[in-house]
Formats: sequence, structure tokens, C-alpha cells
Amino acid sequence: MTDEPFVRISGVVKRFGDGAPALDHIDGEILGGRITGLVGPDGAGKTTLIRLMTGLMLPDEGNVDVLGFDTAQDPASIQASIGYMPQRFGLYEDLSVQENLDLYADLRGLPLAERTATYDELLEFTDLKRFTSRLAGKLSGGMKQKLGLACALLRKPRLLLLDEPGVGVDPISRRDLWKMVENLTASGIGVVWSTAYLDEAEACDGVLLLNEGRLLFSGVPSELTGRIAGRVFKISGTTGRRRDALARYLDEDGVVDGVIQGEAIRLVMASGATPPSANAGLAPQATVTPPRFEDAFIDMLGGGPGGHSKLAEAQKPFANESGKPVIEAHGLTKRFGDFTAADDITFDIPRGQIFGLLGPNGAGKSTTFKMLCGLLKPSAGEGRVAGFDLRRDAAEARNRLGYMAQKFSLYGDLSVAQNLNFFAGVYGLSGERKKERTRLMVEIFGFGRLLDMSAKDLPLGLKQRLALACAVLHEPEALFLDEPTSGVDPITRREFWTHINGLVEKGVTVLVTTHFMDEAEYCDRISLIYRGRSIALGAPDELKKQVADAACPDPTMEDAFIALVQGSEERQAA
Repeated sequence: MTDEPFVRISGVVKRFGDGAPALDHIDGEILGGRITGLVGPDGAGKTTLIRLMTGLMLPDEGNVDVLGFDTAQDPASIQASIGYMPQRFGLYEDLSVQENLDLYADLRGLPLAERTATYDELLEFTDLKRFTSRLAGKLSGGMKQKLGLACALLRKPRLLLLDEPGVGVDPISRRDLWKMVENLTASGIGVVWSTAYLDEAEACDGVLLLNEGRLLFSGVPSELTGRIAGRVFKISGTTGRRRDALARYLDEDGVVDGVIQGEAIRLVMASGATPPSANAGLAPQATVTPPRFEDAFIDMLGGGPGGHSKLAEAQKPFANESGKPVIEAHGLTKRFGDFTAADDITFDIPRGQIFGLLGPNGAGKSTTFKMLCGLLKPSAGEGRVAGFDLRRDAAEARNRLGYMAQKFSLYGDLSVAQNLNFFAGVYGLSGERKKERTRLMVEIFGFGRLLDMSAKDLPLGLKQRLALACAVLHEPEALFLDEPTSGVDPITRREFWTHINGLVEKGVTVLVTTHFMDEAEYCDRISLIYRGRSIALGAPDELKKQVADAACPDPTMEDAFIALVQGSEERQAA
């Protein structure tokens, strides 16, 4: 590690159009031999700042100095000395792994005499040697990121810029990427790792924390989390339903933020405030727990949105007199030719519960998810929603469910109002009912001044609100959420889960996929899918207990995820 900065950012301002600047007077330094996290939600300014470092874009004010070169004066010298992996890395999906390496070697001017040794080193480093003939489009998300990293390292850079390399990647692949990048810093390479995952920030040597174009914090992650030490509590033994208790806690004075954490509730308190268990008689035990980076970020932003959901208030309650599950999977199997993507998946979800489908990229969870919401026809087995068989009564089943896709499934060229009207029609609403439900969504989510704006022009948080509004227009019994909060800011994530928790309290049943391990803890039960099969099924705390041992007596959900997958691999290899 060197003390001389690889990058100096001084008073940088960047504007696009007449609105607020994308970057507003940013100062910072990037050192060699360490990982610097460029941290913040989508729209914070991370990609803009990385592009300024590459010399592909120039600031409107201030200056950026990279490896001793001014980006305005000598961008070519900078570009010859750095590696850059954009957010949507330009792999050619109809070319093989080897053909992509050859193409980028040509573009980077790597001499022919050096290629064999360089390829061998990078393929060994990324564990892609077995896949050189596979088309890039057939790789899993994690393997694509590894190939992108290999292409960025074809000419060994002094500075490596990675724009959200972990987005949409499962915990195992993310951990592999981290190990690779940590190995690079040992040789003195400086790394900028851009991320919206706040747990990744804690693994960085230093961070620049951005929000809406402003720099909120610069320094060591522990310095920020240390500011709220002693103010984060784990509340256990709460009587009644956890989600109802959380909503009550969040509306109390002195509570800054709160989330479900397995069977417990995690609360961040204001300075000097007493945890609810001591002053409300709602829970018998409150223990201080180590703060997370996200806790500190939300505290810095002024706290979460509270526990009140207007959407849930407007939701009609669903009774569960029969006790029958709302979502059922019985031996669900899906084959594509001789490849089995999902094999004998079985579970059921009672009314008013959240069920999580977890698994590495390519494990089969998306296939299972799509079969259960009627988007894929199973090869064998059956799925039911609200008692309707998805094979025989697909239309009736779909009318009972709401679907929110990973990319929000909105029509970008339609306005907010047109999207609401379109989805209302898709879900069978008409006449006064359609008008009333549309008006209610506009009021609840504050769309009034945005009705004529195209969906594609909305900020990410508003796109998420619109997608949720479209999915619940018809008051579905079941909600299918496919990675619903990827990339959004932590306050919007909290607002989203406040709505979901409120709906669940009204009897709505939720099936969710996520790569956020803290969100997995919001679930009542989880099925962990690997290589097309369910390898673990249970409550989050149960899965964590399964992997606890002397070396890791209090595992996180990520620890449990990785240990269970590795255990399954070992059993299959035996």
C-alpha cells in the first residue's frame, strides 16, 4: 500500500441538463494497494465519477488527477494505465469466452507473444479455464462478471475501476470476486469498487459515500458505523406477529430505523433514546448489537420512513378460514431438452406469510418462480395459486396474483397514467372499480404531478413505486416479487418493505427472490435452491442454526447460504 494518491478529485461538479448536478463539489482520494468503495444507491453519481476518472468525460468544474495525469490534458496516458469494467460490461454473448478474450486483447493492443501466458494466468485466476469454448451468453451472472474482470486485466493496470461488479450476483460469486480483487491489491494495484450493496462497503479499506450527487462521507467504514455504536438493538421475544410489532416500534419517538431479523427485530435508536422493550412493555429483551454500514447511512439520512403504510390500510383483509395454503408447489420440474433447470420442487406457503427463494445464479430459482406465476409451463408436477391449478386454470390463477419483475416490467414509452391504466385492464378492472383503484394508487404513491411522465424517465425509486402500484391494483391474494429492490436507495427499500409487511398483515401471501441476505431474514421461511433442487427449507434462524459451529457460532444469513451450498457440493461429490 502506498501513501501517494492514485486519484485526486478536487471540487468536481458535473451537470446533465438544467436539473440538480449529478456530482456536486466532490473531493476525494483513491490510494494504491487498497479497495476504495464508491458507495451509494442508483442515481447517486457513482458511474459519472468513474467515467470522469477514465477521462471519457470531463468535469464542468474542478479537476480529476489520475496516476499523475490530468484527465482534461492527457486522457490517453490514463487510459493506457487503467483497467475499466463498466456496469453493463460489453461482452459479446454470441462469442465464446476465448473469443471475447481475443477480441479485447486486440482492442487493448496486447502483443501476440504475451497472450498465451496472460490468458493462462487470467483463466486460472478467474476459474474459467474449463469454459473457454462456452458462449458468453450461456454463462451465469457470476461467471460473466469474472470474464469481464479478466478482459479488464488483459494488460495489468495500476488502477482498476469496477462499476457495480456485484450487482445481481449471488453471495458465493460476490465472495469469489472479492477474493480475486483483494489478491490484486496485494501487488499494489489500486481498486475502485462501485456498489449499491451497503454490506460491500464494510469490506472496503475506505469509502466515498454518495447520495444524490453529494459526498456524505469519506473515510474508513468503521469510522461511520462507530458513530452509532451502542444505538443498535436486537429485540427478541416480542409477543404477537413480528411485522405488527415492528410497525408499532417504528412509529415510536426515538426509533430511527427498524427491520425484521429472523425471529427478532433490529432497531436503530436516536442518541439518548431508550429501546422500546424498556419503555413500552412490548418485548422482554433488548440487547446491543454491532452496527452495520446501512444502519449508519440511514441514520445520516435522517431515519427510515416509519411503520405506516397507506397501501396496506386500503387493502381488503383476506380471511384464512380453511387453512389452505395460497401458493403451492408439488414436484415442480422444468426441463429444457436434456437439461433439468428445476427438479421436484415442493413447498407450500400459508396465507399471510413471506416465502423466499434463494440460490446462486443459474440454480433454478427463477425457473421455479416463473412456473408458479404462470410464465413457464412445468414439465412435471403442479403449481397452485389461491387453489387454482396453473395448468388447467391459468387465467383464474393469474387474476389472483400480482407480479413485480426484477426490471419492474413497466412499459418505458408509456406514461405513468398509461401504465396504471394498462395494468388495470390486464388484471380485469373496469368501470368505476378501475377508476377508484387507479385514483387510490396515484394518491398513495404521490404520482399526481408525474402522470404524464414516461416511465423510462422516472428515477429508480419512483419506477419501483409505480411497479408495485401496478402489481397491487387488483388487490391480489398473492404477490410475486423478483429481486424487487435491486439498486434502490435504502430509504426506498425500507418504504417498500413497510408496504409489503403491511399487506402481509392483511393476509396477502408473498413469494420473493433476492440477493440481499438481510431481506432473506424478512421471510417466514426460505427454500435454498442449488443445481435445480431444494437443498434446504426452513425459517431463516433455523437455517443459520444448521451451519453454526465452533468456528462460526453466530453465522449470518450469507454464511448460512454459502455453507449450505458448499455442504451440498461435498455430499454430491462423495
